Amino acid sequence: MAIIKSAKKALRQSIKKRARNLIYINKIKSLVKEARLLVAQKKAKEARDILPQIYKIFDKAAKVGIIKKNTASRKKSRITKLIAKSQ
Repeated sequence: MAIIKSAKKALRQSIKKRARNLIYINKIKSLVKEARLLVAQKKAKEARDILPQIYKIFDKAAKVGIIKKNTASRKKSRITKLIAKSQ
C-alpha cells in the first residue's frame, strides 16, 4: 500500500483512469463480438447497421489514447472486410 502522499494520489488517479478506460474497452469488445456473431448467423444487414457504432467507438478510443490510431484503423478495416465478405 502507498505510504507517501504523492503515491496515494497517483493510486487514486490510476484507479479513476482505469475505470474510464474500461468503459471504452468493454464497449469495443461487445460491439465487435456482436458484429462477429451477426456475421456467423448470416445477418449481414444487421452487422452493417452496427458498423457506424463500431467506427465511432474505435475513433473515440484512439482519440483519447486507449488504443493507438493504427490499431483502431486496422481493427476497423478487418471488421469491415469480414462484414463485406459475408454478404
